[in-house]
Amino acid sequence: MRYRQAIALLSLAGLFVALYLWLYKIGMIGSLTCGTGGCEVVQTSRYAVFLGLPVALHGVLGYGVLLGVSLAGLQPRWLGRRGPTLVLAALATLGMLFTAYLNYLAVFRIHAVCRWCVASAAIITAIWVISLTAVRRH
Repeated sequence: MRYRQAIALLSLAGLFVALYLWLYKIGMIGSLTCGTGGCEVVQTSRYAVFLGLPVALHGVLGYGVLLGVSLAGLQPRWLGRRGPTLVLAALATLGMLFTAYLNYLAVFRIHAVCRWCVASAAIITAIWVISLTAVRRH
């Protein structure tokens, strides 16, 4: 139960980070608070769109699904079942792979680092570690 609670909390934090970046991408926020300028370089690069959608929107959707599954897994009906834990681990693994790809692009193709993207990478990494720990302990 604690694993799912931790994942829900981290997913909420990741959702806010991704939402902030997405709102910038769609023009609702004038400039990003980053400090290095790398955030705007990354967000305006040609790699900021994946499968026709802004990468930040993929983050919003991904963290939203993680949040939904973790909250559903906290319902009494699902508490003792392994299914939600396995789904969380699979989703977190997909998120980690996508994040690794995006970080590769940022460092080696765009040559800029976005602090918000690094924060999101840290969040999905924590979710991934927690979800794999939950799978092993369940």
